[in-house]
Amino acid sequence: MEINQLISKRIHPLNLQTPISQVHQLFNQLTYSHIPVTDNAVLLGAVFEDDAKNYDKGKELGDYQYELDLFYVNEHTNWLDVIEAFAKNESNIMPVLDRENRYVGYYELTEILDLFNNTPFLSEPGGILVVEKGLKDYSFSEIAQIVESNNGKLLGAFISETKDDMVQITIKLNNSNLNEVLQTFRRYSYNVIFGNDDDVFIDTLKDRSDYLDRYLNI
Repeated sequence: MEINQLISKRIHPLNLQTPISQVHQLFNQLTYSHIPVTDNAVLLGAVFEDDAKNYDKGKELGDYQYELDLFYVNEHTNWLDVIEAFAKNESNIMPVLDRENRYVGYYELTEILDLFNNTPFLSEPGGILVVEKGLKDYSFSEIAQIVESNNGKLLGAFISETKDDMVQITIKLNNSNLNEVLQTFRRYSYNVIFGNDDDVFIDTLKDRSDYLDRYLNI
């Protein structure tokens, strides 16, 4: 499925003339952390529920325009970058703009995570490795070659940490010949940080990555 098929328009964006009393009422009815605010399809930002609780219900949203949080993704942004945007902005709703930067709707975090959960990286059984090498020395083509040369199948890989000119890559592969894959990575001068099954990986990754910790605890 194309991710932009998940763009929702179930709630209309607010505007600067929206009474704060209506904002309070909407947050009481919804489970969203934010609600987008627009002016003629131009995204002005999003009002945060915790901020709105302190707004004077006798005023309008425009009186608090300077407090709006501005974040968004493009309708052609890939799903992994969308998840990252959710995590960075600690939101469960993500405004979406078109190529002309006009507001077209929003993503809901639960729907995007459902899409992520159905990817082979999470849904397929397999083993998890975390390997480390110099930032200028690693190569995804080399990683794939190491896995496949041991009759393994690469199910996914991503950079999970960079620090002091070193990069850590999290890899998921089928369980066949896992020990041989580990030994080959070592022969190619990769430092094997972690190599185990999914359950142990999840427990360890919670301690190692703030970004995935947010995701795994949603």
